[in-house]
Amino acid sequence: MRLPRFPRVIGFDDGPFPRRAGVSVSLAGVVCAGTRFEGLVWGRVRRDGWNGTREVCRLLEGGKFLPQVHLVLLDGIAFGGFNVVDLPALATRLGKPCVAVMRRPPDLDAVERALRRLPRADERWATLRRAGPIHQLAGFTFQVQGAGPDDVAEALRRVTDKGHVPEALRLAHLIGSAVVTGESSQRA
Repeated sequence: MRLPRFPRVIGFDDGPFPRRAGVSVSLAGVVCAGTRFEGLVWGRVRRDGWNGTREVCRLLEGGKFLPQVHLVLLDGIAFGGFNVVDLPALATRLGKPCVAVMRRPPDLDAVERALRRLPRADERWATLRRAGPIHQLAGFTFQVQGAGPDDVAEALRRVTDKGHVPEALRLAHLIGSAVVTGESSQRA
């Protein structure tokens, strides 16, 4: 993967949501060139639903941002609880490397126990496992489809101002929480 000095990425994060099944959850997508904000898309997914992959595609396909971005970043592998994104399908459909970025390695046993309480648990678990191995490189924890982990670690470094959260994901989190609650949250 050949990257310019300031790779253009889009980062998706969900906004805060009530803990009731099936509620609509806000989804913010922030475009950054390097760490500079350049654009925004907005959508909705269902809590513990099945439309996360489809909604990211809907927000990007046919729009002005998809041809410009080098990477699609997700804040974790699921939105709105366990609306698990099919990372390989997303990368194939968009024709872009897709990366699920995590703040720390997940406790996969706890994740599996939690999703077993939901309908179609085996499908959710299989979708999560299809995302591939969890890499820990250059201070980042992530799963990737469509690119090599070393290239992705370098790209994440270039689009992160400080810490280990790419700026596009940090801004998506802040914007999503501000739109839903009236103010941005502290954790980003």
